[in-house]
Amino acid sequence: MKLMFASDIHGDAACCRKMFACLEREGAQKLILLGDLLYHGPRNDLPPHYAPKEVIGQLNANKERLLCVRGNCDTEVDQMVLEFPILSDYMTIFERGRMFFVTHGHRYHKDQMPPCPSDTILIHGHTHVQTIQPFSGGIYLNPGSVTIPKEGNPQSYMVYEDGLFRIVTMEGKELNRLQL
Repeated sequence: MKLMFASDIHGDAACCRKMFACLEREGAQKLILLGDLLYHGPRNDLPPHYAPKEVIGQLNANKERLLCVRGNCDTEVDQMVLEFPILSDYMTIFERGRMFFVTHGHRYHKDQMPPCPSDTILIHGHTHVQTIQPFSGGIYLNPGSVTIPKEGNPQSYMVYEDGLFRIVTMEGKELNRLQL
């Protein structure tokens, strides 16, 4: 199964539309959202195309293809308008004999992991910085942000298929890869 990971939409309707265009281009069966869907948060400037009601419509129209974890900007009020679950702090995926621990990154991260096997693949957003980095026997992956990238990074997402992770710009340029 081909999976796409995206994080930190922060209510930007234009970036959300672009993210779904990338999902179609990639042909992924599922889009795993790593939180911070609707609200920009107090530490971020208002995104240029901030329209959370439009983002709600786009997300709900694609609910069958979405899996999501809760970001630090996601609330129970957001869950009331979204037609798919968003309030789980993490999810686990077991693939090729390894555990993928998927979370937003504000609660669990490489410096504060729950009990997991030492070779866990940690996937989270939150920092808005695309990353592939080994840690304590495992690997930390961050797709960056589709809306508000930081540290000079472009807007990006990540794709997983057949043991290969690829971090890709919204325009389709591969930035980094990891073969398991």
